[in-house]
Amino acid sequence: MRPFAPRSRADGSTSPDPVASTPATRHEVTASRRRARRGRVIIASCAASLAVVAGTGFAAYSATSGSPFGAAPAPATTVTPSTDGRLSVHAGSAVTKATANTEAEMAIASATQVAREARGKVDTKQLTTSLASLSDYRSLAPDTVLARVATTKDVAEKVDAQTTVAEQRIAREKATAAKNAAAAEAARVAAEKQAQANTPAGAKATAQALMASQYGWGSDQFSCLSSLWTKESGWSYTAYNANGGATGIPQALPGSKMASVASDWQTNATTQVIWGLRYIQGSYGTPCSAWAHSQANNWY
Repeated sequence: MRPFAPRSRADGSTSPDPVASTPATRHEVTASRRRARRGRVIIASCAASLAVVAGTGFAAYSATSGSPFGAAPAPATTVTPSTDGRLSVHAGSAVTKATANTEAEMAIASATQVAREARGKVDTKQLTTSLASLSDYRSLAPDTVLARVATTKDVAEKVDAQTTVAEQRIAREKATAAKNAAAAEAARVAAEKQAQANTPAGAKATAQALMASQYGWGSDQFSCLSSLWTKESGWSYTAYNANGGATGIPQALPGSKMASVASDWQTNATTQVIWGLRYIQGSYGTPCSAWAHSQANNWY
């Protein structure tokens, strides 16, 4: 190839030889076009990559938040009880579970108190069983807990009502027992007093007191009476004269006359003394007069 030489123009200036410059110009144009195409490819690739990244991020963002304007609320969870009523998943409404637990605790406390008060008064087996069913309430589903709470409350109410009836019955029995005990004690005391009054010494004390309070007789009259009844019966309320049937301390004939005072004339020295003093006053006026008649006639 010949060397490049400038070409003369009409105005005298020179320009590159068009034959020599043509290959260089085409080469440059071709290279420029190639560079342009590579740039467009790169840009397109970058754009595609950005679109993919952006799309992936948007999809992930959308799946997470559900909205570009704020996070979506978490989906509600539920408690799924197993066949035995226990929680299969430790989730669900915290408020419902907390409420169920509180109800269980209150039911346990109340039913336990009822069982304690009912012990020894009524049958508490069913209540004990209901309480046992709530022993693991923390691990049970809320619905199961509330159902058992309701059952326990029903049983506790029944036991409480039965306990009230039993306590009333026990109170009546205690009152009756106390009344009977008081009556028995009174009878015992009376029997002791009567036993003392039935002795010769007791009968004399009773006669002396009655003479003074009802008849105004003093110790001199009592001395005569003491001698008279010592001779007749020895002051024994069980004395009995087989020959004539005279009976008791005053030797009433027949002894049934003394029933005008009281029906216990056969066993009560006081009844016999009361009758004998009435008889002496009505027949002789005073004990000393009766004693004088007895000494003279051997009877009065």
